[in-house]
Amino acid sequence: MRFTVLGPVDLPKAAPRHRAVLAYLLLHAGTVISAERLIGAMWGAAPPDSARTQIHAAIAAIRRVLRSSGAEHLLETRSAGYVIRPEPGQLDLEAFTGQVTAAQAQAATAPELAAQHIRAALAMWRGQPLGGVNAAYVAEARQRLEERRLSAVERLAELELSLGRHHEIVHELAAHASAHPLREGLARHLMLALHRAGRQADALAVARSLRERLVEEKGLDPSRAFLTLEQAILRDDPSLQTEVDVRHDRPQPASFLPYDTPDFAGRDLELDRLASSLSADGGLVTISAIDGMAGIGKTTLAIHAAHRLADHYPDGQLFIDLHAHTAGRAPIKAEAALEGLLRQLGVPAERIPASLGERAALWRTELADRRVLVVLDNAADTEHVRPLLPGVSGSLILITSRRRLTDLDGAHALSLELLPAVDAVNLFGTIVGQRTEAEPDAVLEVLQLCGFLPLAVRIAAARLHHRPQWTVGYLAGRLRDHSRRLAELSTSERGVAAAFTLSHQQLDPHQQRLFRLLGLHPGTDIDAHAAAALADLPLDRVEAILEDLLDAHMLLQHEPGRYTFHDLLRDHARTTADAEDPADALARLFGHYAYTASTALDRLFPNERQTRPRTPQPDSPAVHFRDAADARAWLETERANLIATSAHTDPGWPSRANELATNVYLHLYRNVQARHEDAITLYTQALQASRRTDDKASEGRMLILLGWIHWQHGEYQMVREHGRLALQAYQEIGHRRGEAGALNLLGRLSWRQADYPQARQHYDLALDLCREIAERRGEAACLTNLGSLYSRLHEHERASDHLHRALDLYRELGIGSGEGAVLAGLGELSTRHADHPGACAYYRKALDVYRELGFRAFEPSALNGLGHAVRAMGEPARAIPHHDAALALATELGDRFEQAEAHNGLARAQYTLGRLGPARDHGKRSLALYSGLDVPEADTLRTYLDTLIFA
Repeated sequence: MRFTVLGPVDLPKAAPRHRAVLAYLLLHAGTVISAERLIGAMWGAAPPDSARTQIHAAIAAIRRVLRSSGAEHLLETRSAGYVIRPEPGQLDLEAFTGQVTAAQAQAATAPELAAQHIRAALAMWRGQPLGGVNAAYVAEARQRLEERRLSAVERLAELELSLGRHHEIVHELAAHASAHPLREGLARHLMLALHRAGRQADALAVARSLRERLVEEKGLDPSRAFLTLEQAILRDDPSLQTEVDVRHDRPQPASFLPYDTPDFAGRDLELDRLASSLSADGGLVTISAIDGMAGIGKTTLAIHAAHRLADHYPDGQLFIDLHAHTAGRAPIKAEAALEGLLRQLGVPAERIPASLGERAALWRTELADRRVLVVLDNAADTEHVRPLLPGVSGSLILITSRRRLTDLDGAHALSLELLPAVDAVNLFGTIVGQRTEAEPDAVLEVLQLCGFLPLAVRIAAARLHHRPQWTVGYLAGRLRDHSRRLAELSTSERGVAAAFTLSHQQLDPHQQRLFRLLGLHPGTDIDAHAAAALADLPLDRVEAILEDLLDAHMLLQHEPGRYTFHDLLRDHARTTADAEDPADALARLFGHYAYTASTALDRLFPNERQTRPRTPQPDSPAVHFRDAADARAWLETERANLIATSAHTDPGWPSRANELATNVYLHLYRNVQARHEDAITLYTQALQASRRTDDKASEGRMLILLGWIHWQHGEYQMVREHGRLALQAYQEIGHRRGEAGALNLLGRLSWRQADYPQARQHYDLALDLCREIAERRGEAACLTNLGSLYSRLHEHERASDHLHRALDLYRELGIGSGEGAVLAGLGELSTRHADHPGACAYYRKALDVYRELGFRAFEPSALNGLGHAVRAMGEPARAIPHHDAALALATELGDRFEQAEAHNGLARAQYTLGRLGPARDHGKRSLALYSGLDVPEADTLRTYLDTLIFA
C-alpha cells in the first residue's frame, strides 16, 4: 500500500474528514498524536461537541481500509493517542526527504548524482500537496510542504548551474519564478542562468521586476547577495561565466544538533511561531529568542524546532551551549564560542584569527551566502550573544536564555509558558506508559503538584517509570508534602531545586534578598507597595528589582503591577529564606496591610471612622486612594492576602490580627462584593488569636462580628451561639459596651424569630447599659431596635417615639448608616399604619442613604419594604421591579431571608395580577427559604399559599 501527501490524499471509500485525519497522521508519521491534538488540527479553537466521536469514527474507517489491504498493523493505538508507521517506500513524503538527504550528502563530491536525486524527489509531487483535504491545519501544513519543494528546486538549480547546464534550466526556472515572483532565491538563479545564456537584458529585467514587487508588496529591498549579483551582471563580470559554486569547495554540510527528544509533547503554537518567522526571500537573518524560567523546556523546544526546520537550511545546522546556566561551569566567552562555530562550518584552525572582532568578521563573511541554522543555547544576556550574530544572511538563529533578551533589536521574542494540561498529560503518559490510564485523577494531581513545569513532569514521570511497584496516587502522595517536594523532583543528574538554585545564584545580592523575602509572604501574589514594606526599601527601588526578577523568570506576572511565584519556585524561595529577621519583615508587611486597609475603609465609610481602631502609619510607602472605588478595588484585590496574612501566627501579632479583622468588617459585611467564607475565615482566625492571649475584649468583639456575618446569611443557630459566648466574655471582664453589643445581637435574633418578650428584655438591658456609660451610638441602635419591635407589637406611638429619638441621635452623631436603618423602620411602621405613600417615601430615603454610603447589604430590605408598600397601594405591577432588584442583590450577597422576602412579595404581586403560575413558583421558593431559616414567616406564608393559590 502507498500513502501520498505530496498531491491528492488517497483513502478508498473514505469520507473527506477521514482523509484529513489520515493526512495529519502521515505528516507526523512515527509520532504519537493524541485525540486532543487531532481535534485541534481538524477544527482549530472551536471544535463541535461531536469532535471526539468523529475522530474515533475516522480512526475506525482508516483501520478498515488498512485491514482490507493487509496493512492494519501500520496504525497503532497507544495510551497517549495514535501513531502511523509506514514501511520504507510507502510514504511519498519520507521518500522525498530521503532523496533530498541523499543529494545533500553527494552534492560536494558528485553533483551530477545529487541533481538526479533531487529530480527524483521532485518527481514525487503530483500537484497541490494535501489535495482534496480540508481541515484547520491544512493551509499551514500545505505552505510548509510547498516551502520544502521550493527549497529542493533552488538546490537543483544550484547544482545544474554548477554543472554548466544554464541553457537547459532557463525555461524551468522561469516557470518557477513566475509562479513565485517574490522568492529571491529563484530570481537569483534565473538571473544567473539568463546571463550565462547571453541574455543580460532579460536577467536585468528579472532583477527590476523582483525589486519593484518587493517594494510594492512588502516594503522591502532585495538582499545584499541579490544586489551584488545584479551589479556583477551589469559589469558583465567574467567570474560569472566561470563560477563554480564555492560550496563544492567546502566540507560537506553537517548537522551538529543534539539528540531530539522522542517524547516531545505539545508546544504546537510555539513551533508554528518559530516556523512563521522564517525569512521569505532567504536574504534576511532571522533571530528568535526563546526565554523562560528554569525547567520550562527552552533547549528541548529549540532543538526540536531546529530538527523540524533543518531542511530549510541546507548549508548546515550548528549548535553551541554557552553554559550561562550550567552548574560548575563558567559561561563560554564570545571568542571561544565563535571558534567553535567556525570549526563547525569547516573553517580550518589556521584560518581562525585570534581577536574577537576578527573572528566575528570572519563568522559574518562565512555566513553571508549560506543558509545555516544556528542554536545558541543557554545564553546569559544580550551582550553574551551579540558578537555571534551574522550580518546579511539567510540563516536562522535560535537563542535560549533564562532572561528576557529585551535589548536584542529585531529578534522575535518567544517567552515560554507552562505546559497546557493536555500536553502535560500526553508527556507524562508517553514516559510512564499504560499505568496512567487507570488513574486519570491522580495523574492530574501529580501534574498540578509539578506546576505543569516540563522538567518537573519529566522527572516525576521518570521516577514512576523506573518504579513499577508505585502507583500514580502513591507518587502524588509523596509530592503533596511541600517540605520534601523539591527533593522528590530530583535525580542523580538533574533536579528542579538545582536548576532554581543556579538561577538564584546568578541574581545580584539585592535581587537575591528580595527573592528570599518574597518567599516569606503568606499570600499568593504581591504588589510593589507590599514588597517595599517587606524589604524595607523605597518604592521605586523595589519596582526595579521586581521587574528584574520578572525578566529573569524568577517571578511571574498574570496582571500588571502584581507579582507571583510559580508554585515550585515559591517552595524554593521559602527554603532559601535566610535568617534576615523574617519576623521583622513580616511585621512590616502586616503593618502595611493593616494601615492600608484602615485608610481604604476611611475612604469607603468615612462616617464610621470613629468606630474602628486607629492603626499607626508604618514607615513603608503608603498607598494613596483616589476615591472610594479605588479603595474598594484594593480591598478586593488584596482580600486573599489580608486573610492569609492574618492567619500567619506570631506571638506579637494577635492585636494586629484583631485590628485588621475589625477594620475590614464593613467591607466584608456591607459591601456588594462581600465574601462570606472569607469573612468567616478572617474572624475565626482573629478569634483564635484572641483566645491564645486570653484577650476577652477582643474575643467578644470577634464573636459579635462573626455573629453578624452569620446573621446576614441566615445561620441563626450560629448567631445565637456567638452572641451567648460574646456576652459571657464581656461579662467576665465587666465590659459594659461589649455587653450591650452582644445583647443587641441576641435581641435582633429573638425579634427575627418572633420571640418578642425575649427581644424586648435584651434590648432594654442593652439600652440601660449604653445610657449608664454614655454610649450614644449604642443607645441610638437600641432605640431603633425597640422601635421596630414596638411596630411589630402594634404599639405605634411608642414605636414612632423610639424611632424618631433614634433618628435625631444618629443625625446629631453624623452616622448615616444608622439614619438609613431608622428610615427603613419608619417605613415599616407606616406600612402597618396603612400610610402606604408615607412608607414609600421613607423606604426611598433609606435607599438613598444606603446607596450614597455604599452600604448595599442593607438595600434588599428597603427594596422589599418598598415593594410591599407599593403593592399595598393597589399597584402590584409597580411592586415587581422592586422585589426583582431585592432578589438579585440578596442572591449576590447570600442574604437568604431577604431572598425569601423578595419571593414572597413577588408571589403576592403576581397573584394579585391573576398570574397563578408565577405566583405559585415564587410562593414555593419563598416557603422553602423561610422554612430553612426557621422563622414565623413560613407559617404565615404557608397559610396564604394554602388558601389563595392552591385552593
